[in-house]
Amino acid sequence: MSTTMHAHPVPGRPKDPRASAALGRRRRRVDMAIRLACFAATAVGLIFLVSILGTLLVKGSSAFSLHVFTDVTRPPGSNGGLLNAIIGSLIQTFIGTAIGTPIGLLVGTYLAEYAKGSALGHAVRFVSDILLSAPSILIGLFVYQLLVVPFGGFSGWAGGVALAIIVIPIVVRTTEDMLRLLPDTLREAVIGLGAPKWKMVTLVCWRAAASGIMTGVLLAVARVAGETAPLLFTSLGNLNWSVNLSAPMSSLPLTIYAYAGSPYEDWIALAWAGALIITLGVLGLNIAARSLLRRRK
Repeated sequence: MSTTMHAHPVPGRPKDPRASAALGRRRRRVDMAIRLACFAATAVGLIFLVSILGTLLVKGSSAFSLHVFTDVTRPPGSNGGLLNAIIGSLIQTFIGTAIGTPIGLLVGTYLAEYAKGSALGHAVRFVSDILLSAPSILIGLFVYQLLVVPFGGFSGWAGGVALAIIVIPIVVRTTEDMLRLLPDTLREAVIGLGAPKWKMVTLVCWRAAASGIMTGVLLAVARVAGETAPLLFTSLGNLNWSVNLSAPMSSLPLTIYAYAGSPYEDWIALAWAGALIITLGVLGLNIAARSLLRRRK
């Protein structure tokens, strides 16, 4: 008994060969148009990026010299440097990182290991996401009301706390994501050996996700290193040498902000040099973060 096989047309494909060819040509034209649009957008972005970096390198390198790192800020025409601003930025960034990193690490660990599917976990994650996208000037105003007004003055401590609030949600997101990438079989193996959960988290999960968590910390440092708005309301800035955390403290972004709008050529040149220093520092941190992430992968 013979059976006859009937070919059924593929849904969505025209039966007429000429219509099928026309459809193929139309799809290729659409594909080419989208490719050209993507290439054009990439070219525009690269042009702006190269223009900004080129201007920064040309104007910043012209004022880049040893005295920028060895001399403090001085009045116009005194050939001053940026030493106090650089040290102030390092101190406040260190304080912000030292405060924000452990808090973000613990919150991220709670969300990944202890709050799966819970209402509290969803609420904490929602607040963290809002904080991650909040304008930094609002954080500065909050710390101003919290630490500056009650204590009667601007301080380096207030600046460090403002930067810590910016660090926390970045570390929270990175820690949670890195811990969620770990396979559940790893946790089950540790629990199966009789280890308590806190040991499983601290001795196994944290170690397995260490490079990814460190990447998040470096990205957070790169983010806060160039923040200006929150420091305007907290540490205010100081044109003199001062490492007193209870008094106004200088920082590189605030000095750039003040010098760039001044009418003095030497101050404007120092502002360009300071911008180049921050750019190179952020670039180095991003390269280090990507290297750690690549090693993690």
